[in-house]
Amino acid sequence: MVTLFNSRLLWFPPLAFPGFSRIRGRRGKLGLGLKLGHECCRRRMAYSASVKACSSSVKVRDHVELSEKERKIFDVLLNVVKHFNLQTQLRVAGGWVRDKLLGRDCYDIDLALDNMLGKEFGDKVYEYLVESGEESKEPHIIKSNPDQSKHLETAKMRICDTEIDFVNLRSETYVENSRIPTMKFGTAVEDAYRRDLTINSLFYNINTNSVEDLTGRGIADLKAGMIVTPLPPKATFLDDPLRVLRAIRFGARFEFVLHDDLKKAASNEEVKAALAEKISRERIGHEVDLMVSGNQPVTAMTYICDLQLFWIVFSLPINHEPVVKEDFDRLCIAFMNAAWNVLQQIGYSTFNDDQRRLLLYASLFLPLRESNYMVKKSKKVISLHTAAERFTGLIPLLTSNEDFQDGTSALDEEFITAPLASRRRIFAGLILRDIKEYWRAALLISTLLRCTVPDCTRSSIDGYSEVDQRVALYRRIEESIVELGLENVWEVKPLVDGKAIMEVLRFKTGGPQVREWQGRVVKWQLAHPSATHEECLEWLQQSNAKRAKLN
Repeated sequence: MVTLFNSRLLWFPPLAFPGFSRIRGRRGKLGLGLKLGHECCRRRMAYSASVKACSSSVKVRDHVELSEKERKIFDVLLNVVKHFNLQTQLRVAGGWVRDKLLGRDCYDIDLALDNMLGKEFGDKVYEYLVESGEESKEPHIIKSNPDQSKHLETAKMRICDTEIDFVNLRSETYVENSRIPTMKFGTAVEDAYRRDLTINSLFYNINTNSVEDLTGRGIADLKAGMIVTPLPPKATFLDDPLRVLRAIRFGARFEFVLHDDLKKAASNEEVKAALAEKISRERIGHEVDLMVSGNQPVTAMTYICDLQLFWIVFSLPINHEPVVKEDFDRLCIAFMNAAWNVLQQIGYSTFNDDQRRLLLYASLFLPLRESNYMVKKSKKVISLHTAAERFTGLIPLLTSNEDFQDGTSALDEEFITAPLASRRRIFAGLILRDIKEYWRAALLISTLLRCTVPDCTRSSIDGYSEVDQRVALYRRIEESIVELGLENVWEVKPLVDGKAIMEVLRFKTGGPQVREWQGRVVKWQLAHPSATHEECLEWLQQSNAKRAKLN
């Protein structure tokens, strides 16, 4: 079983790529300011031709429409500037501007200041609000944390019940073999060019109530649906390889096209080596987690695969067995795509965010479920795969009206002869008690196991596609489980506990024999859903007496 990321769910094994060498002899700076001139002019000419050739067309507003709350917030900020005679230009940076131009709501307001630190301006805002009789708290300071991509100290405070970040405009330079830049005060132009993508380089100037496109390409890229870096992509990615994954994530999220130069740079061997060597597993995991939790997870994984980054992002141990075959990454994505298509048909409301996320991870790595890697494994993904395998054995029992004897070896002798409905409840109930609220995800995964290589475009029996068949099977099994009253069976408490078992059966100590009987009680209770505590105690005595006679 392959392992992934995110310490609360999944984990990446340590990176080990002996074929990759350290990057040497790189330049140390991006060369902002006057050094931008010739290169940027050359890129703009080539870029303009590519934008014209792009067939995508995105509706972009020609101005930012402020909500009533945003207007109140910005009025407060302008009043602070006026009250203290600060001569400060206030600019909202990045994603908020992009989303507002796309007509989307955004509540993440990052304020960039041209002549003071974020804490200094935050203190002025607090002082102004107190003098105005408004309730307020002093700004909260988030210290820089380069290991978590937090390169500059940020001040946070709430205005009109909205959290605002304050930070100064900056420029940055990088040293060899490090993605942690040296930061200093910069101009708005320098700050725009240091951004990861042109669509994220836009500013909204609060003072002038206008959008500033200081790279000259941000708005055009939005309209063209193009993912482009402000500066040459290879240099941009070598300075901070995490930007490769950010480009992929935004491309998938907005269904934008990755520029050809960007794709060439992202799949460059130097860039791939830098991503493997300079970026922590946790940071890679966070970016991929955002992709999987986003609106186009399959598109994001396909980009990763197309750019030959799959086995860098999802790294395997050096001596893994069995050896992964060529195009195995494509097979992983095919399973994820199959799960995604079924999920869309079933409806998102069936799963909460965490269940959907785990479902997609489990489907992505379904082809690796029988692999044996000597690393710390994801218990939840393994549990989901195991439950899905068990579901495949349960499906015939729930879909056939005929008696079904396969799998009865897992039952105690007295349950083998139980009515079919009781055996259905026992088998299904045991699976659901193990996987709990993730049972629907395991059930969906089990529908994928009925086809070795998912082909969701192929028509099959009576014109039904693979997706149609999986959806029909999923709904049939789900309906059966609900009809059996098992959808929340793990919440049902046992009629008797270990102490009661010891008293009835006169065990002097606990241990394996008590645990064995606890398991038998669960099965009996599944077979007799309306039974009472007293009836369970009576069964315990009778069952124990029968076993004693046999022995």
